[in-house]
Amino acid sequence: MLLIPAIDLKDGHCVRLIQGDMDQSTTFGEDPAAMAAKWLDAGARRLHLVDLNGAFAGQPKNLSAIKSILKEVDGEIPVQLGGGIRDLDTIERYIDLGIEYLIIGTAAVKNPGFLQDACSAFPGHIIVGLDAKDGKVAIDGWSKLTGQDVIETAKRFEGWGVESIIYTDIGRDGMLTGINIDATVKLAQSLKIPVIASGGLSGMSDIEALCKVQDEGVEGVICGRAIYTGDLDFAAGQERADELTGE
Repeated sequence: MLLIPAIDLKDGHCVRLIQGDMDQSTTFGEDPAAMAAKWLDAGARRLHLVDLNGAFAGQPKNLSAIKSILKEVDGEIPVQLGGGIRDLDTIERYIDLGIEYLIIGTAAVKNPGFLQDACSAFPGHIIVGLDAKDGKVAIDGWSKLTGQDVIETAKRFEGWGVESIIYTDIGRDGMLTGINIDATVKLAQSLKIPVIASGGLSGMSDIEALCKVQDEGVEGVICGRAIYTGDLDFAAGQERADELTGE
């Protein structure tokens, strides 16, 4: 069970949003590279970066912060990145910089041809971020519900060669109300590729609950607000997960 610390970048700083709202952001650090070093020292095996400005602009906006993080990590662990990835050139540029996985969200739903091309051009590097409310896919920074069923959409993407799915329950994100285990497991059971849980991680009880369903295909969990507020001690959480899953 991978615990993946999230570093959300807004105007070059590390922030956390509540339910994806750019107007409800809390700054947790001015130095993204120092934040990356902190999670590396705490035993992180992968980092999750989000270019929040990029997600809203549709193109990379926090490049210098991303480069400083990559320099700090120096290839020790894989880094995955989402936010503003809308074309193959952007993916290629990020892979050349040292990003291992690129997360495509809204663009995967709005422009499926782009996702197919990305999976074909960069096999093994593409993750899809599916954000949902009541089982329906949301896009455009969660502002629009599409009516598309999450499981059907994920199955289609799996067929195109997506590496894994990050599943976020919008209603819980940033709220510290607990991961939606049932919905995450239901999705994982319907796929052959791994699912990474996201949205609402509140503490150690969530880690323990996720470890119980790892064999259903849940590979990891994005750790956001809880590790910044202290509701979850990241190092202790990963240690507990390793204990429960026999790593």
